[in-house]
Order: sequence, then C-alpha cells, then structure tokens
Amino acid sequence: MFYIRNSMNKIPKFLSFIYSLYVGILFIIFTILVLPIIFLSVALPPKKRGDAIYSLCRFAFDLMFILSGIRHKNIIESNGLSKAPMVYVYNHISYLDAIIIVKTIRHHSIRALGKVEITSIPVIGYIYKQAVITVKRESPEDRKRSVEKMKQAIKEGSSIIIAPEGTFNMTDKPLSKFYDGAFRIALQTRTPITPVLLLDTFRRMHYDTIFSLTPGRSRSVLLDPIPIDDFKEDEVERLREHVYQVMEKALIRYNASWLKK
Repeated sequence: MFYIRNSMNKIPKFLSFIYSLYVGILFIIFTILVLPIIFLSVALPPKKRGDAIYSLCRFAFDLMFILSGIRHKNIIESNGLSKAPMVYVYNHISYLDAIIIVKTIRHHSIRALGKVEITSIPVIGYIYKQAVITVKRESPEDRKRSVEKMKQAIKEGSSIIIAPEGTFNMTDKPLSKFYDGAFRIALQTRTPITPVLLLDTFRRMHYDTIFSLTPGRSRSVLLDPIPIDDFKEDEVERLREHVYQVMEKALIRYNASWLKK
C-alpha cells in the first residue's frame, strides 16, 4: 500500500527507508548537540525559555534540511507580516508537519499545541515539554487547561499554532473536520487568524509511516490574516466555517498533492 501511495515520488520503498534512517540519524545528532543549551535555558523565565528552544530547533531544522536535500520555501500571500500575535492554523497530513510549521513561522514568538503523549519519549519529550502547550484531548479538564495556557501566551505577546483538524487528514479531500478550539481562542482574545497551507509534506513523508521520507521541495503558504472584527464572541461556528472555506479553496488553487484528480 505504501509503495502505491508514494509512487508519485518515483523512489522505491527500500531507498526511502534508507533515506529516512539517514535523516533520522541527522535528527538525533542535532538533538544531542542542542540538548546542553536547552538544559541551560531552564534557568530562563518561561517565555524566554520557549523562545530560545524554538530558535534552536529552527536552526537545527534548517541545517538538517540542507544536509538531507529537502528544499523549503515560504510563499507569503499577505501584503505585510504583522508583528502582533496571531492564531496560526494549518492543515495536518504528515508527521513532518510539526517541523515544517516551526520552520515556516520565523518572525513571531510562538507556542504550539501538541499531544501530551509525545512527552513520554526520552529526551525528545523533555524538549517538547519545555516549548509546547500539551493537551490530553480525551480529558475535558485538560483541554480547558490548555486553552487557558494558550490565551495566556497570547497575552504575553506570543502567537499560537494549532492544527484544527486535530489529527491527520486521511482523505483525498483538502481538509477533514475542524474542531472549535482555535476559533474560540481567537474570538475570546480578539486575535486574527492566519491560515497556513503545508502543500508538500504529504509527498515528503506519508502519514502511513515515518520511514516514507523523500527528498524534494517543501512549500508553506501563509494566507492573508483573517480579522475577527466582524465576528461576535459566540460565533465560533461561523468563524470556523469561514476559515475552513478559505483554506479549502486555497488548497484546491495550489493543487495540493493529496487531492483526488
């Protein structure tokens, strides 16, 4: 099944597996190199600590992509990049998304929402916990806690990053169903939403397995920020559907690779 789905890359499965191991080794090496600095950053206040970790990770990811032959490019459709906090929402279709979104948003202090299960991974989990707002999605109490942390991050001047689909889009449609969290936070904090399209992560690493990585291009599209002045605080559904339609149309316009032809 993997070979058929990944045939667009024209790379045999065993070569993709070897390449994935190579990039995995690079990832481990860079993690080991930045780990001592991350340990030292624990002494910093929480916001500065998070900013330092994201900067280190971004630097490591940039080097890793150069050495692995993945060419990343940001396509900015907006007339200007605001320095004010944003709620960034992106389509989720690959394990590679978490790395690409950190490389994409470079001009803001950011905090991402992520699954609490990642914190159980040795070493990686420690770094993750220092920089990511975790959530246990099956727990209403934990979801509420994570929402409050994200709202606090916005008050402190950071942008937040959320994948409103919650998990991988495993369909041939542009997007799967959106959850309300990102849009409720945007309305409650009166923060604009900037949609981000990850166009090539499906080709670079299929969601079937982390051993499906291939070299090639990677593109992120930052769409125009969506102001929320015309939305009331209780119009979560209307805002959610508006953002969904904006992203859906843009993914079709860019002919995202997973769309059914």
